[in-house]
Amino acid sequence: MPGAIYAEGLVKTFGDVRALDGVDLDVPEGTVLGLLGPNGAGKTTAVRCLTTLLTPDSGRAVVAGIDVQKHPNEVRRSIGLSGQFAAVDEYLTGRENLQMVGQLYQMRAKEAKVRASELLDRFNLADAADRPSKTYSGGMRRRLDLAAALVVSPPVMFMDEPTTGLDPRNRQQLWEVIQELVSGGTTLLLTTQYLEEADHLAHDICVVDHGRVIARGTSDQLKAQTGGERVEVVVHERERMTAASEVLRGFGKGDVAVENHTRKLTVPVAGGAKLLAEVIRELDARGVEIDDIGLRRPTLDDVFLSLTGHVAEVDEANGNGNGNGGGDGVEDAKPEPQKEADK
Repeated sequence: MPGAIYAEGLVKTFGDVRALDGVDLDVPEGTVLGLLGPNGAGKTTAVRCLTTLLTPDSGRAVVAGIDVQKHPNEVRRSIGLSGQFAAVDEYLTGRENLQMVGQLYQMRAKEAKVRASELLDRFNLADAADRPSKTYSGGMRRRLDLAAALVVSPPVMFMDEPTTGLDPRNRQQLWEVIQELVSGGTTLLLTTQYLEEADHLAHDICVVDHGRVIARGTSDQLKAQTGGERVEVVVHERERMTAASEVLRGFGKGDVAVENHTRKLTVPVAGGAKLLAEVIRELDARGVEIDDIGLRRPTLDDVFLSLTGHVAEVDEANGNGNGNGGGDGVEDAKPEPQKEADK
């Protein structure tokens, strides 16, 4: 039985740009799927197809048990969406924006007012609640937009790069809100360029590049694809690097990589912290003085680099992360610059 969010063979083109090239997704109810990739990967186009904002050229999508193309209005009543840009009315106050959203969802006026107050407190906007939102900083408007997406508690949520433009404190706060939602049974599809965010929040991760899902699994499963743990040693004296290499070779599960200019040696291993202690004892016995030693596990950065040949973060100078023009054809767009510091 398909999950709360299901897509099969989604294709979407914009002129010569194939923004989606046969995307398959299946998100079980009450879980978070992290859609990970740079600008131009196809993340936003996938979200817009799943939320009825775009019609795919081919393929099938079902959200909350409803066929997206056959019954789009029913889908809209069953989902919440926070896009890349803050979709707030800048002439209304923060409170009025949230109350308006509640009434659009046919909440009673009193109920909408209570819910607005709860969300303003949760997103640290209570002090600015009665100011026009055009006076808000970019980060404050971003938080107001996220609050608007949560006025009702839909069974399925889509968040497209929700923490872009937020400072670390507010990003952490949003992570806590997301975890509360999911623990209450909400299903979430989260797109992000932040590898740490996907690692922290997602039950499963889909790595997307050039409109295709190129890998899927839990964070640990994806990290295991890069070869597991490795010991890194920085030798104090360059003359002792050969001896250090011989020691590491005896413990390693592969070749020892040597960086002469940094005096660093790296070798894949299996055995964890216990093995690291043995390496330290053997280096000491051989008279090899070290400046640093550590057991490094793969990160999602390593995963993405090994899968795609490039990093996941956006190249700010060029406005894109994969050399295909910075966006899903015409769909991905970078958030507007923040004009003043997030408060």
